[in-house]
Amino acid sequence: MCGVIGVHGHAPVDLIRNLFIETQIRGRHATGVSYWKNDKVNTIKEPIPAEEFLDKYNPEDWYECDSITMIGHCRYSTSDLQYNQPIANDTRAIVHNGVITQSLPETWKETYGYECEGKNDTELLFHSWNPKEWEDSSIACIMLENDSINWYRNGKRPLWQAETNDYRVITSTKDIAIRSGLHPLRININGVDLQP
Repeated sequence: MCGVIGVHGHAPVDLIRNLFIETQIRGRHATGVSYWKNDKVNTIKEPIPAEEFLDKYNPEDWYECDSITMIGHCRYSTSDLQYNQPIANDTRAIVHNGVITQSLPETWKETYGYECEGKNDTELLFHSWNPKEWEDSSIACIMLENDSINWYRNGKRPLWQAETNDYRVITSTKDIAIRSGLHPLRININGVDLQP
């Protein structure tokens, strides 16, 4: 169980802080963020809970002018504290809750055709950049690329969206959004057909 966050638009800094604090209920072992600034993806991740992460890193620094495009992750580790999320380079990033595969990382290149650097199966999603390729997996993910975010769920993990005239927010659960002061809608399978 991990928590994912996505924010795009003119969102208040206090909302970003609240989202991380509320999301840590789904994982306190590691926290990470990727944000679009200076025409590239910038990523920070550490094996610490969200409140410590926010003491160390100021969300105001993740804004470009008065707008933010970011994805975040609060990890509940079932193995070790290495290979935390987001999985990113300087052009794109992804956060994921779920399981892509339980096969050994040493077999991924031969089985799936992707050369991975770590042992986090989210890296397979990052390399394919196509969540629909993994239809038998459990996926709730948010992807950041070119100052925009996209999201996907295949029905096996939750994902919620809240939107105002100024910004859009994606959260793992309805309660996280509500406790952050938002009014979310459930994202149906494949990120379409919103319902209350």
